[in-house]
Amino acid sequence: MTTDRQMTLIAFLQAQNCTNFPASWRHPAAAADFMSPEYYQRIGRTLEEGKFHLAFFDDRLAIPDVYADDFKMTIREGIRAVKLDPMLCALTLANATERLGVGVTYSTTYYEPFHVARTFQTLDQLTKGRAAWNVVTSLNSSEAVNFGRDLVLEHDLRYDRAEEFLEIVRGHWRSWDDDALILDKQGMFADPERVRRLDHQGEWFKSRGPFTVPRSAQGEPILIQAGQSGRGRSFAAKWGDLVFVIYPNLKVGQKSYAEFKDVLEATGRGRDSVKIAPAIYTVVGETQTQAEDRRAVIDNLVKPIDGLVLLSEVLNFDFAKKGYDEAFTTEEMDGISGIQAFRDRVVALSGRANPTPRDFVEFTRRGTLDEFPVFMGSPKQIADQMEEWFGTACDGFVLAASHAPGAYDDFVRLVVPELRRRGLFRKDFEGATLRENLGLQRPPVGG
Repeated sequence: MTTDRQMTLIAFLQAQNCTNFPASWRHPAAAADFMSPEYYQRIGRTLEEGKFHLAFFDDRLAIPDVYADDFKMTIREGIRAVKLDPMLCALTLANATERLGVGVTYSTTYYEPFHVARTFQTLDQLTKGRAAWNVVTSLNSSEAVNFGRDLVLEHDLRYDRAEEFLEIVRGHWRSWDDDALILDKQGMFADPERVRRLDHQGEWFKSRGPFTVPRSAQGEPILIQAGQSGRGRSFAAKWGDLVFVIYPNLKVGQKSYAEFKDVLEATGRGRDSVKIAPAIYTVVGETQTQAEDRRAVIDNLVKPIDGLVLLSEVLNFDFAKKGYDEAFTTEEMDGISGIQAFRDRVVALSGRANPTPRDFVEFTRRGTLDEFPVFMGSPKQIADQMEEWFGTACDGFVLAASHAPGAYDDFVRLVVPELRRRGLFRKDFEGATLRENLGLQRPPVGG
């Protein structure tokens, strides 16, 4: 098969002791130098060799300590126990590459809009137009207390705050004209008529300006969003350039993909204005048997405590308080303040309005490779699975790693050539900026 339409490939990175798969640090081939610049540089060079569009760093502002209201299990078992600043890791990776996009997760809950606007526009300048911001709202009590708060904002209020936050950030980014800089050493440095104050006064924030960082090569950073249901989906449809999703299977993915494209069309943005990419794992071998052997090694790394600790974190509910087969009360379900898409998925897949901790473990598979769809087999078999999803359930994929850097090395060496042979993935970068490589238009100034 050959096609003019090609998939977007994104690497899902962590600035921590493990990948998104918490047991990855136990893998015999996992690199242990995750606090060194060389670790991120190696990964970046591999991804650039494979012509990936983007590497983006996930983040949370606390280590997982909701389970049993303690951090000792997290530290002992290495369950995302070390979290470096992803912005610095992203810049380190970017400095070892030339075309690969770099994205960073930053919360709208505990930072100020001007700070975030300046940080990301600076990253965009220093990477010559390759930056992206993964916009999130912080969701658990551990993060709240790290920033001097006693309570987590209620779900919809977090999005209300985030809406205004984005208006300010984007307003600052667009307050410089593209041609504002003159750099005439005998005359003007910049034209003051081409720079504006924002003068924002809203319900949550005030921010005056003028902004301190001129427009970048791509205008402004790409916005990544992960909203999948309710308020989150409408937020993603309004703001996102790239939407990161989690689908349990192809059928659900096809339905959600079509629904989100309909939402985009209804908002007037256009069905092709936003890239939609689900998270997946790949386990590739030269043969199916070799891939199965590699998968067995990975599965043997998992401990049950990994999932319970991470479920407690993401749902902001202490799973140690419940018996494994004790149903959640309606009040407890309504009180979950974390990622509600997780809760909704368990209700839908279990068919129970009041599921048990066992249901949450079984239907989210949190802490295991099966949390995301796993494409396993030879390069041809994995390409077959990606081809089946592409175009009907997604515009590309976010590749999480069973271990690093080996999982990315294997994918670039074995799977990328097969995708190219089928005409499903590019042979080179289309341009110098992330926006050019994603096929997205340069945003306007003003307004």
